[in-house]
Amino acid sequence: MNKFIRNELQNWKPLEVAWLVTACLIILSLSVYWEENIIGIISSISGILCVILTGKGKLSSYIFGMINTVLYAYIAFTAKYYGEVMLNVFYYVPMNVVGFILWSRNINQENQEVVKTELKSKFKVLIFALSFAAVFLYGLILRQMGGALPFADSASTVFAVTAQILCVKRCTEQWIMWILVNILNISIWAINFSKGGDNIATLLMWSVFLVNAVFMFIKWHRESKSK
Repeated sequence: MNKFIRNELQNWKPLEVAWLVTACLIILSLSVYWEENIIGIISSISGILCVILTGKGKLSSYIFGMINTVLYAYIAFTAKYYGEVMLNVFYYVPMNVVGFILWSRNINQENQEVVKTELKSKFKVLIFALSFAAVFLYGLILRQMGGALPFADSASTVFAVTAQILCVKRCTEQWIMWILVNILNISIWAINFSKGGDNIATLLMWSVFLVNAVFMFIKWHRESKSK
């Protein structure tokens, strides 16, 4: 355990530490100001830690990801975003376990970060084409279930499934998918908040996720090219 913690704390730049601390403080302070409930605050902070640690290529991202997954599923259920609930319970929970195992086998021993890769062009086209087709089909299912914003919920879910697979495979292209997921979820939770919802921490979490995804796409692209 001590070795694991030492590895997770290794090779952090001052700017990266500053971003991690700043993001958590923003979520915490604004959530307290808006009187967010404790579940929403813990979910959001664990989610922030997860995505920043994922961008850093650290194994502990999956530990915080599991905490975020369980709590966020509960929040989404209360808001009737059933696509988000199913995504987190039936997909993210097992994928957190799979991701932890696969990443642990592909750690750069010099910097204790996961080794980054990029997809070939033909696979990029195939993945994006299949994803958009799945969005339409799953949206029809969610509409029949009576879910709120079924096609936006569907797009968020499908893109997130794809992004998580790419994440487990250590592909830089995951961040493009995460950018799309974050934009969609910001829209979904902004609508929820405008209608009287109290999930401000969740909305803030997705906003920070978007900023993080843009930065991490640049980071992973550079590092995958330099290997």
